[in-house]
Amino acid sequence: MIVKASELRSLSETELEQKGRELRNELFNAKIRRATEQLENTAVLGQLRKDIARVETCLSEKREAGKWAKSRN
Repeated sequence: MIVKASELRSLSETELEQKGRELRNELFNAKIRRATEQLENTAVLGQLRKDIARVETCLSEKREAGKWAKSRN
């Protein structure tokens, strides 16, 4: 599952947090499958890590934008 940053930017903070939890859970399950030699495509692990990083980046951008907007008022 490749997550595009443009799609993530349209989500709310709550939705981004939920997406991050889902991706972390998926990464955990993929690691378990790798350990039990049931994971066929190990590139999924790297892709999931990158997707989690994208979500975290968008989440921090939203939080910073919120701080900036509050300090401006």
